[in-house]
Amino acid sequence: MFDQLKQLAQLKSLQSQIAKEKFEAEFDGVKTVVNGGLTIEEISLNPSLDLQKQSRAVKESVNRALKEAQSGAARKLSEMMK
Repeated sequence: MFDQLKQLAQLKSLQSQIAKEKFEAEFDGVKTVVNGGLTIEEISLNPSLDLQKQSRAVKESVNRALKEAQSGAARKLSEMMK
């Protein structure tokens, strides 16, 4: 039982650490930064793109940043479980 409590405490600590991390992705000059809690921290647009390309680039950069955050969280969890 104490092992489970210890693991729970470690998971909570890991969750807190991951939430503080920042993950970044860029597509067509549009940059997105998300934190480990999957909240968007920043989006930088590319003023040289037309509206349609800008929209596609935002969507793509957000999706890439979210995937980076998910991969980073999975990697940290995997390291903890070893």
